[in-house]
Amino acid sequence: MPAARSRGAERAIALLASVASFLAIAAITYLGLLAVTFFIGRVIPIDPVLAVLGDRAPASVVERTRREMGLDLPLLEQFYIYIKGILSGDFGRSVLTTNPVMVDIRRVFPATVELATVGTLIGSFIGVPLGVLAAVRRGSLFDQLVRAIALVGYSVPIFWLALLCLLLFYAKLHWVAFPGRIDITYEYSFEPLTGFYLIDAAWQGQWDVFRDVFRHLILPAALLGYFSMAYISAMTRSFMLNELSREYVVAARAKGLSETRIIWRHALRNAAVPMVTVIALSYAGLLEGSVLTETVFSWPGIGLYITNSLQNADMNAVLGGTVIIGSVFIAINLFADLLYRVLDPRTKPQ
Repeated sequence: MPAARSRGAERAIALLASVASFLAIAAITYLGLLAVTFFIGRVIPIDPVLAVLGDRAPASVVERTRREMGLDLPLLEQFYIYIKGILSGDFGRSVLTTNPVMVDIRRVFPATVELATVGTLIGSFIGVPLGVLAAVRRGSLFDQLVRAIALVGYSVPIFWLALLCLLLFYAKLHWVAFPGRIDITYEYSFEPLTGFYLIDAAWQGQWDVFRDVFRHLILPAALLGYFSMAYISAMTRSFMLNELSREYVVAARAKGLSETRIIWRHALRNAAVPMVTVIALSYAGLLEGSVLTETVFSWPGIGLYITNSLQNADMNAVLGGTVIIGSVFIAINLFADLLYRVLDPRTKPQ
C-alpha cells in the first residue's frame, strides 16, 4: 500500500512537472514572438509618427505625437508598454482603416481560417492515402509518381502556380469565379453571422450564396491543398515505411492476417500518432503562409490585410497581424505537441 501511494505521488509529480514545462515553453515562445515583432517595428526604416501625421506635419506636432505614443521613452519601457497592450488586446489603430487593429483582424481572420481549413482537409484526404499506397508500393511507378508530385509541391513558387491556375481555370475554362470571396451581387445583401461564409450561407439556407462562395473558394483552397498534400503525403510515406518494417507487421503476416488489415488497421493506426503533428503543422503553415495566395486571388483575409498595410506603412496593422498569426501558429504547435503526448503512451509519465 505505501509503495502504491509512492508510485502515485511520483506520477502526479511527473505530470505536474510536464505541465509546468509545457506552460513554460509556451510562455517563453510567446515572449520571443513579442520581442521579435517589437524590435522589427523599431528597426524598419518607417517612422510610425510620420506614417500617422504625414511628411509635412510641423515639427512641434511630430514631437508631441511622439511623446503621446511613448516613443521618447527608454526601449525597455516601450517594450513593457507594448507587451501590456498586446496582452490586453490593444494593437493600436490602423492608419489605413482608422479602426482598432483588433476590429480589423476579427473581420478578416475568419476568411483566412476558412481558406486554410478547406485547404488542409483537401491535403489530408488526398495526401494520407497517397502516402500509404506509395509506401506499400515502394519503388513502383506509382511511388515515383507520388514522390514527383510532392517534389513539385515543394519546389514550384505558389504565386506562379496561382497565376497559372487563374489563367487556365478562370480565364480559359470559366470553371471558377472571379478572384474575391463573394460576387458583388450578394456582397451587400448577404449578412454573415460568424464570418465563415460557407457555414453562414448554409445555416441561413441561402444555397445560391453557398454555391457562389464555393466557386470563389475552391481554386485557392485547392492550390493550398496541393501544397499541403505534398508535405502530408511525403511524411505519411516515411512513417508508413518505418511501420511496415517493424516486427509486429512480420508477425501479423506470419499469422495469416490480410495485407489490407495489416496496412490500414495496424500500421496506419500506429503511424497516425505522428501524423497528427504533421497535419497540425501543415494547417498552421497554411494559416501563416497564405499571404501570396490571398494577394493573387484578392482573398480578403489577414494575409491580404497585412500586405495592404505594409504597402501603406501601417505598422500597427502589420505588427498586429503578425502577432496574431504567430500566436495561432504557436498555439497549434503546442496543441499538437500536447495531443501527441496524450495519444502516444511512450510519452506518458510512468
